[in-house]
Formats: sequence, structure tokens, C-alpha cells
Amino acid sequence: MFGGQTILDTAAAWRVLETYHPPGFYMPITAFAPGVLVQTARTSFCEWKGAARYYSIKAGGRVAMDAAWGYPDPSPGFLPIRDHVAVYAGAMDACFVDDERVTPQEGGFYGGWITSELVGPFKGGPGTLFW
Repeated sequence: MFGGQTILDTAAAWRVLETYHPPGFYMPITAFAPGVLVQTARTSFCEWKGAARYYSIKAGGRVAMDAAWGYPDPSPGFLPIRDHVAVYAGAMDACFVDDERVTPQEGGFYGGWITSELVGPFKGGPGTLFW
């Protein structure tokens, strides 16, 4: 949910797990409401997934800059997330897995979604940089 609108509702997400992180969810680009994703100039590189591109999310007259990212040409081990986008839960009004509202992973760089069945500690909070 963002800007008072449902920007995405899908059962076709990939749940990606990384060490000391809650899962990240990569949703099909085609599942987002039309016009919601706007590609930006920001990029980053993940040693596992490859080069990422970022998107701002626009809905309800609001904009969340660089609030989503994806891997247009992921490394071979992550090919299933091609044409999929993950969203920073903390930048949205609300994100849900099934009917449960998620808690965003701490830290401005990480995009994990925490649900009630997950037990930390998770990377992202103070003192976890070099885990």
C-alpha cells in the first residue's frame, strides 16, 4: 500500500533468503499497477545477484524515491528474479505477506520483510555492519 492505494497484489513473488537477513520478496514487474514504478538513475551492485537498478514508486499523489529495486540481468544463480522488483517496506504505507503486516528490516540499505514467525537477530541494526 502506498499513497492510499494498493500498488501490488500478487501470489507470484520470489522469497529470497540471505545470511542474517529476513527474506526479501521480489514481485513481477507486471504485477505493479500501471505507472507506479518509475526507473531512476540509482544503481548498486550485489556480489551474489549482480547489478541492480532502482525505481521510485508513485501513487496517490506521493513519490517514494528509490523505494524499489531489481536485477535486469541477474547472475546465473538468481535468474528467476529477472523482471522482478523488491520494495523497501519502510518506504510504503504498509506491506503484507498473506494477511500479516510486515515489519521492515532495520537500516537504510536492507530490504527484508519481517513476519511473526521469524526470529533474529537480523543484520541492519546498530553494530551489525560487519556480520
